[in-house]
Amino acid sequence: MRTIATAAVLVVILAGCAPVQSPPLPAPTMGADGQLGPVSPISTPKEIASGLEAPWSVVRLESGSSLISERDRGVVVELTSDGELRDVATIDGVAAQGEGGLLGLAVLDGRWLYAYFTTASDNRIERFALKGEPGSYSLGESEEVLVGLEKAGNHNGGRIAFGPDGMLYATVGDAGEPDRAQDPASLNGKILRMTPEGDVPDDNPNDSLVYSMGHRNPQGLTWDDQGQLWAAEFGQDTWDELNRIEAGGNYGWPTVEGESDDPDFVNPAAQWATDDASPSGLTYTRGTFFMAGLGGERLWVMYPREDGTVDPVEYFTGEYGRIRDVVPGPDGSLWFMTNNTDGRGSPADGDDHLWQLSLDVMREG
Repeated sequence: MRTIATAAVLVVILAGCAPVQSPPLPAPTMGADGQLGPVSPISTPKEIASGLEAPWSVVRLESGSSLISERDRGVVVELTSDGELRDVATIDGVAAQGEGGLLGLAVLDGRWLYAYFTTASDNRIERFALKGEPGSYSLGESEEVLVGLEKAGNHNGGRIAFGPDGMLYATVGDAGEPDRAQDPASLNGKILRMTPEGDVPDDNPNDSLVYSMGHRNPQGLTWDDQGQLWAAEFGQDTWDELNRIEAGGNYGWPTVEGESDDPDFVNPAAQWATDDASPSGLTYTRGTFFMAGLGGERLWVMYPREDGTVDPVEYFTGEYGRIRDVVPGPDGSLWFMTNNTDGRGSPADGDDHLWQLSLDVMREG
């Protein structure tokens, strides 16, 4: 049963929010979003919604509602501004299997909903006119944006997002065949960049949808204040990665995993043992990166350095289980969404949840 909480008190003391390590504290600055940062969590998370079924992606709308994808049901769910959950639509053709199903969502101009999902034969991106009003949204007929991506029981990628340039970006996993990541003729194992209609932008590298290559299973996308693209990626047995994405860059998989001395490959900005992260959603707000940890069951908070790397700090380790997605919340807060009902977690009462976390500026002294 779905339930909504206007407030939730957890049996967690604020000391449990303390980071494992403390990075150097940079001076507060005003970001492109008009808010001071960098920031850190300052409170126990507040429950926004519960009873979600294998949720994968959440996007907030200017109307005050939010849309959530439920992977296995193939359903887009609306969370209204007053805390109610309702099914908007079932996406035709979703064939959930393993890690595949209804994955990433993105919204363009408040009028189009884009969805990345797995069918019986491929991974694909389709879009739908977003109709109606908050509390009664519906979807129009589907329009194909990109079809024919290889699919598998795992490594499907699946995150989509519109960049500050108005282009649609998509993370595509290697679908269980590592050599695809180094094959320029394959769209798998890549980060793709396309127009809203799915065409190749004139300024893409090599006149291709491929924006970067050499990826295993990237599932996080975000942009910093300078419009720089970053991505979070699952490693295999050794290193998960946060990568600063360069147009035409090669990130090494399967030749290398994590940092290497090979000049042909771009090194990660940060890397973690796979038990500590297994990253999915990634966002940047108020001068700070936030990354969801699935297997690591923690929230990674990361502070950019001038040399292009980051200082990572972990929060809430083991407190909420698997964390799938993170997005900026209202009033300078952060939302993060759990994924304990996806078949790999240990669901507790009310799982899965959407949580809101208050943030405050880090100040020296």
